[in-house]
Amino acid sequence: MTVTKPRVLVASALVFGVALACGPGGGETQAQANRNVTKAMVDGWMTELSNWGRWGDDDQLAALNLITNEKRKQAAGLVREGVSVSLSHTYLTEEAEDSTSPFSHEMSGVGGAGPFIGDRYSVSYHGYAHSHMDSLCHMSHDGVMYNGFTKAEHVTEAGCTKLSILDVKQGIMTKGILMDIARLKGVEYLEPGTPIYVEDLEEWERQAGVRVEPGDILFVRSGRWARRAEVGPWATGQLAAGLHASVAPWLKERDVAMIGSDYTNDALPSGVDGVSQPIHQLVLVAMGVRIFDNLDLEALAEEAARQNRWEFMLTAAPLAVEGGTGSPLNPIATF
Repeated sequence: MTVTKPRVLVASALVFGVALACGPGGGETQAQANRNVTKAMVDGWMTELSNWGRWGDDDQLAALNLITNEKRKQAAGLVREGVSVSLSHTYLTEEAEDSTSPFSHEMSGVGGAGPFIGDRYSVSYHGYAHSHMDSLCHMSHDGVMYNGFTKAEHVTEAGCTKLSILDVKQGIMTKGILMDIARLKGVEYLEPGTPIYVEDLEEWERQAGVRVEPGDILFVRSGRWARRAEVGPWATGQLAAGLHASVAPWLKERDVAMIGSDYTNDALPSGVDGVSQPIHQLVLVAMGVRIFDNLDLEALAEEAARQNRWEFMLTAAPLAVEGGTGSPLNPIATF
């Protein structure tokens, strides 16, 4: 990949203290940029950033409520050339440091006399290898999931009775925005362990001429798969570029519907003593923001750079599994 900056440039510099940003109403607000996040701060944000009760005490759709009919029509209006790009990585079938539970594909009917050939898929998709979506019952904090549903009452051997992937059976369609942070930094990929801060996201907005708005899905590219192609696999569950915990208040302020990345969204190690994956905890449990993990954003980045367009219509359809904690899937960006 030839690395070039977005062609819509605004002269500005990264700010490593408190960054000024235009708020949703057009005024200037102080963006959260404190990098010294503690467990006590994360614990406080579990309340301060919470969307519990925002759409009703029994709500299970959570931040996907932000994808209104008007938002879907706005997304459809972004389709100009009709070019579609997959955001799924081809499922890894060989065991490796970053694929400890490889995708299993078994064939049937091979060499037989009958006309039909079949196969069987088996995958443990959560983790650090396979492109998938987390439902809200994938994570609890102190035994409680989004909107106060308890793990003890609502998770059984049969599955999740609340907040399962079946809540998203109708699929997802909204505006997606790609933030190519590797491109922003002028590199093919970020080194594993690199944290991504609010300042990076806002600098990308300024240079690319985009703005994350309520109901959008934010995709953050670090170049994980470009690095794997060059140097091979590594333990991505221990060392990964991703969002720093300090980004969480910004995600709430912008009212994103979902987030996704080519790793599992959290920077690893997190940099927060006592909290291994603060982004997962805060978005899934407090905000009700679902997650796409381990996407392949390489083709998307190439097409977006070709068109110099960093927003697009995003569609995704998880498997309709009653009680499921998530789903492997193939999100599609259409320009």
